[in-house]
Amino acid sequence: MKKSKYSDSSGNARQEGISDVGKAEVQRNQGRYKPSQETIVLGTSALIAIILSITLEGFFSLGNFFALLRSISVLGVFGLGMAIVVIGKGIDLSIVAIGFATGALSVKMINADYSLVLTLCVCIAIACGLGIINGFLISIVEIPALFATLASSFLSLGIVRSTYVPNNVANLAQEHNELLRLGGNIAGHIPIPVIIFTLCALVVYLFLSRTVRGRFIYAHGDNADAARLTGIAVRPLTMVEYGLSAVIGYIGGMMMVISSGVLQYQVVEGTFIYDIILVVVLGGVSLVGGRGSVICVIAGSLLIGVMRNAMTIMNIDAQIQNIIMGGVLLMALVVDSYVHPRDDETAKQGD
Repeated sequence: MKKSKYSDSSGNARQEGISDVGKAEVQRNQGRYKPSQETIVLGTSALIAIILSITLEGFFSLGNFFALLRSISVLGVFGLGMAIVVIGKGIDLSIVAIGFATGALSVKMINADYSLVLTLCVCIAIACGLGIINGFLISIVEIPALFATLASSFLSLGIVRSTYVPNNVANLAQEHNELLRLGGNIAGHIPIPVIIFTLCALVVYLFLSRTVRGRFIYAHGDNADAARLTGIAVRPLTMVEYGLSAVIGYIGGMMMVISSGVLQYQVVEGTFIYDIILVVVLGGVSLVGGRGSVICVIAGSLLIGVMRNAMTIMNIDAQIQNIIMGGVLLMALVVDSYVHPRDDETAKQGD
């Protein structure tokens, strides 16, 4: 009697059948190209830029191109810091406040004739310390990241406003205007902030993809309990994540200083923090943690930068811009929730 290869009495035949189905599925998937989210965002950015170049007067010009790159570079640096904590399944609402507080302190120290090296060392240490405090509150005290970073943001800004920045602006003194050269151009038209962003992106990429600590951050974001069971020190790792985010925020604050010689409190009061979150989420760094890369931040920065630049040229009212960007952020969050649904394990952690 001939046995069916799907019958219970023929285990090998059953495995063979399943294997054939699996091979067929793999072959179908190999022939089907599925673009990643960052690829889609990059393509969308290029398409919007082409359309605006044709239809919007003033968009397609060398001056506007380099102005666009400047704005993207500052936004992108802050996005790199936010991406590190979001990959670790956190969020840092204090990154702009820390960048302003330490950047303004740098301006005051430079104006008081402290050496640049000492100023940078002191402010980097303070920024790192503020980030580690955030990580301590989140991992040891177990305060939700949203509230811990929001509270530390208000606390640090209150201290800054009541002490060394009573006004809304920290101005670099004229005798130190040579620092503005660091925010100028090299090789003709290439803005130095773009080079700073490129270097930061390269360092963060190598850290996340080529170091053990960087891979641990992905494991932490994907499943904190599993990461802890495998021996990863999750709580110190959380402090490292927020410490790095704060230091990168300081770099972003200093990029603002060297670009204009002024650091305005308005950047903290405005919607800049939401642009940073939008860059990260829209680019493909999932809020459920464990997913994302530097390429995602670059893609998100390009799209948001192009949109902001176009709306500025079209002289669209600031409130209308906020409505548009708010709608885009909401759409990005819905898409992220759909593309990266919370599994049971993640839901338990969240609960």
